[in-house]
Amino acid sequence: MKKIGFSGTLDPITNGHMWVIGEARSIADEVVVFLSENSTKQPKFSAEQRKAIIAESCAERGWDNVQVQIVKSDYTARVAKKHGIDYLVRGIRTTADFDYENLIQQTNVDVIGGAKTLFVMPPRDLGSVSSSFVKALEGPVGWNWTMKNFVPAPAYKAWIISWLRKEWDALWQSGAAAAARAANADAWFERLTGAGAYGGAERHYHNLDHLVHGLAEIRTWSANVGPSKRDADIVRAAFWFHDAVYDHGAGGGVSNEEASAQLWLSSGLGPDIADDVAALIRSTDHFQSAGVAHPLKETMLSVDLAILGQAEEVYRHYTQGIRAEYRHVSDDRYALQRGQVLTYLRHKAEAGTLFGDPFFADQYNAQAIFNMSDEISAL
Repeated sequence: MKKIGFSGTLDPITNGHMWVIGEARSIADEVVVFLSENSTKQPKFSAEQRKAIIAESCAERGWDNVQVQIVKSDYTARVAKKHGIDYLVRGIRTTADFDYENLIQQTNVDVIGGAKTLFVMPPRDLGSVSSSFVKALEGPVGWNWTMKNFVPAPAYKAWIISWLRKEWDALWQSGAAAAARAANADAWFERLTGAGAYGGAERHYHNLDHLVHGLAEIRTWSANVGPSKRDADIVRAAFWFHDAVYDHGAGGGVSNEEASAQLWLSSGLGPDIADDVAALIRSTDHFQSAGVAHPLKETMLSVDLAILGQAEEVYRHYTQGIRAEYRHVSDDRYALQRGQVLTYLRHKAEAGTLFGDPFFADQYNAQAIFNMSDEISAL
């Protein structure tokens, strides 16, 4: 078969969709993805954004015989037929899917004279994966790591950037200095999520995932503890900037945390909370933390350490990320120094002082002891 089509809204494209496209490639020389633009729907991403995500996802897998075409105000099957495509491929996961898709096929062929449909059935591990399923994951702590299992990397990155953008905009929407903040907020968002900060390719743990996790933790803490908006905003702003500078080669006696604090102070984003945010950033610095006195210090530190109390699979990915960031350190030296750090932190957890904020202590202390003990044994 020369050409075959695949259609959908694909908002976002999932690993299930990618599997169907892969199957289509096995039976045709060329695959055309027809991306529906439906004015009655409110997709998360525009048609052009979805097209770019699909193209990048296919390119990442080396699929050079897949093209993407946006369909506006027309039937996909009819558009496919006009392009010389006689068959569309669709994935069906359940009998309900079959009944629905069979009805659509009859309409496509008998009513509008369009392309016929070939049905393929995805493997069991993709049987429940759909765009709606993926969308429903967003929100709770750890949602990003769960979502990562079900979508290709370009779709995942686009999704978390979109989520981070909403978090960022919400931080600067109100308050006396809102107008002044808005003037340069866009540039700072691009800088913080870009290649020079959390979006950097060399960042294997202190990256966009870390940023999403921490902000989700803060959102959950805020919902359960009920701090003032000002206090919650201080912690959020501090977390946005606390690892903005992360350079193993930094010198001149200035720590990454201090450089991050100075970067925050130079931003001009929050003149009314500037000193508070800088203090919380400095509290994450091993050398400065003891000298920082702030009522939100323990909350900030607990958010930063919350990764230690995550589920075993998440913790394993965290340890792999940390090792990758310290790949310049020999295995023996890394095992020694990492073991010393973990032993110290586990001792604090056993003493009930690792998480100074009671909310986080209740959530994560026991699992943190388990995780760190397991990692120490493996070093």
